Amino acid sequence: MPARPCRGDHGRRVTDGRRGLQDRRRLGVAADGRREQVREGGVRMSTTARHAAGIRVSELVAPDLVVTAPSGTGEEAILRAPWDGAELARIPTTTPDDLERVLDRARTAAAGFRWTPAWRRSAILEGTSRLIEENAEQLARLIAAEGGKPLKDARVEARRGASTFRWAAEEAKRTAGDLVEMDADPGGEHRFGWTIREPRGVVAAISPFNFPLNLVAHKVAPALAGGNAVVLKPASNTPLTALRLAELLAEAGLPDGTLQVVVGPGRTIGAKLVTDERTDMVSFTGSPPVGRQIASDAGMKMVTLELGNNSATIVDEDANLDLAVQRVVAGGFANSGQICISVQRVVVHQAVYDAFMERLVPAVAALKVGDPLDETTDVASLINEGETERVKGWIEEAVDQGATLATGGVDADGRLRPTVLTDVTRDMKVCAREVFGPVLSILKARDLCEAIEISNDSEMGLQAGVFTNDLNKAMYAARRLEVGGVMINEVPTFRVDHMPYGGIKGSGIGREGVKYALREMTELKMVAFREMDWQTGGTPTDACLREPLGP
Repeated sequence: MPARPCRGDHGRRVTDGRRGLQDRRRLGVAADGRREQVREGGVRMSTTARHAAGIRVSELVAPDLVVTAPSGTGEEAILRAPWDGAELARIPTTTPDDLERVLDRARTAAAGFRWTPAWRRSAILEGTSRLIEENAEQLARLIAAEGGKPLKDARVEARRGASTFRWAAEEAKRTAGDLVEMDADPGGEHRFGWTIREPRGVVAAISPFNFPLNLVAHKVAPALAGGNAVVLKPASNTPLTALRLAELLAEAGLPDGTLQVVVGPGRTIGAKLVTDERTDMVSFTGSPPVGRQIASDAGMKMVTLELGNNSATIVDEDANLDLAVQRVVAGGFANSGQICISVQRVVVHQAVYDAFMERLVPAVAALKVGDPLDETTDVASLINEGETERVKGWIEEAVDQGATLATGGVDADGRLRPTVLTDVTRDMKVCAREVFGPVLSILKARDLCEAIEISNDSEMGLQAGVFTNDLNKAMYAARRLEVGGVMINEVPTFRVDHMPYGGIKGSGIGREGVKYALREMTELKMVAFREMDWQTGGTPTDACLREPLGP
């Protein structure tokens, strides 16, 4: 099915008027179209005119849209739409020599940006939030085109990206530490103490494809709020949104070099960001095997890892079934199930199992599969053909092992449809591992205790959901589910951008959510101040008192 052409001008025209001339100069192109040489990190570099002029994005996304090229002079990678393979853009990649210059420039930028006052950092982040809102439709179309996310979901992501930067603008003004009562312990008399938070330096941010704006925002925004420089490596499948965001940050006043975007393979570019002594922290969202390798290679530097989940949702016997079904469908098939907290396992009390399934199956079957740029599409394609074939294989394997295909599977055109499996067992891949695709596995439980035990039977523990109208049961489940977040009468897919977000067990280390990420991205420093007698230089006395206190 061909991609639908864009109606209307959602792009930013860079060839008209004063603004176009300024943009062309900023991108390294002379007013008459001749190639100029551009400087990268203070080093004069020869680039092709194509690299200097930026990246022209397909008209399928927006007319006349050009985004700034990443920090790279390497071979071009062809970016294709996941839905139909249409070419979207050609992206210059970052070479090892390019990365050396990027890291040197990042160190220089970090040394200056750390002293930027809080009000200025806040203003930059607030300005970026406004610019995201002003360019929300353009960003949504970029997200939909390069990531395959349905346009209506992409619009939600654009709004959330603006919210994340707005929260970061607030938190940039709240980096003060705590007063420490030094004299609470013997030996602490005549001393004052307080803590301050300081930037770590250079944050290496490695983001995935499934939220090319908001998961980038959750790394970049708190890092900048804390006074750090950032080297961002977006997923190779979805670099355009990140590059456009970098432009908006620059337009909002972010100093040159404070955010640099690099594009290239993880085994070279990503590995160097993790191990190089010029980076002080690594923030990574991605697969568990890569996350474990990063934790091993990073040495003593700070690492935060968000590594996914096979999220469980419990539906108890007293649950509101209509609400549960509506939320399970939304949480299981948004972005074709390519969300770290997508509903994957649904554990239903046996007393309401049949009634739940009678509602669930037709609701899933009614979802529309189609072009992500179609306003009416509910579910599009997975990020690439390899992932599609993997998920198809897992479904086929589960059916061969005894699972029942209640709805979905593969249609006549070979497209993967939203799928519901019953009669599954816990050891099947569709239950035991993260599917990262449009598949729900439905399990039956005798009671809440067994439902919790089934949910906890996982190597991962990011978030879980519980549907019940009994407060005592809700509290019981919240305390006993082995996850980083429990959502009551909601699916684990629920997230707002100022809440703490992160997992336990194999789901990762550390927390996102702007306030909590900011703590990870700054160092705590203790300052202790000893009071001295200005006359004697010794322990303070009451030398200034001429008369005893009191009546």
